[in-house]
Amino acid sequence: MRIYNTAKGIILQTDTENYIFQDDWDRLINAEALYVELDDKMKHADRLSEQQMVTICDQFLLPPIGNQEVWAAGVTYLRSRDARMEEAKAAGGGDFYDKVYEAERPELFFKALPHRVAGHNGAVYIREDSTWNVPEPELTLFINSAGKIAGYTVGNDMSSRSIEGENPLYLPQAKVYEKSAALGPCLYIPSGPISPDTTITMSIHRDSQVCYKDSIKINRMKRSLEELADYLCRACYFPQGSFLMTGTCLVPDNDFTLREGDRVEISIEHIGTLINKVKVWKPGHNGSRIDN
Repeated sequence: MRIYNTAKGIILQTDTENYIFQDDWDRLINAEALYVELDDKMKHADRLSEQQMVTICDQFLLPPIGNQEVWAAGVTYLRSRDARMEEAKAAGGGDFYDKVYEAERPELFFKALPHRVAGHNGAVYIREDSTWNVPEPELTLFINSAGKIAGYTVGNDMSSRSIEGENPLYLPQAKVYEKSAALGPCLYIPSGPISPDTTITMSIHRDSQVCYKDSIKINRMKRSLEELADYLCRACYFPQGSFLMTGTCLVPDNDFTLREGDRVEISIEHIGTLINKVKVWKPGHNGSRIDN
């Protein structure tokens, strides 16, 4: 099952039917047995036609997040380790990433509060003071307040690689800024754990051309999803649950950097496709973004 957070209500999608009902998003997704609760919701929800669902999602879709924090895991794939070592080599920090990849404890870092999260078809930003910017497509977990993985969504962990490469201690500035994270288009709620053969695909479009496209299966991840969730919840309690991006293995070549106007499309089997347009963050005198 998939659930969509919209301004008109919560849409529940199965393989054959679409439904809409009213509920509090935070309360619903943090239910003790979410799959069972959604199954019960279908008995009382209003049916939607395919066209009705498309219309609502086109006009009123919200990111699948309420008041949860977004966290992220790093260096969980071998390709990510190699890329991070390469970008940090000049600053003498290359060995840090190799040690993290081999260590028992994973790298976890805070990524975003809800107001800094873009949804499907929303804009993601790149920093004006960064010369090397990339999207990072990531399977993202929803972990409920009991520390259990209850659902999955598509995540984009926007990264300023030139800043992180200058010094690993600059990681927060490279990762945490306005609309540096995107989630969507929905929350996928299967009856059991997601398949390890699930494929993630990312394409980057510029001037009507595809300038990058690649895919990876999540079974290439060094750490298990349950392990990452366990470490996140060891010393943090999330009363309404949390989202955890699980790392990426799809890394464009070093001579590639995002530009304003690029379109990033990230698809994960069973979940859907998250599309975002890239803009440059240019703060005004009061800190809010100014458009050209």
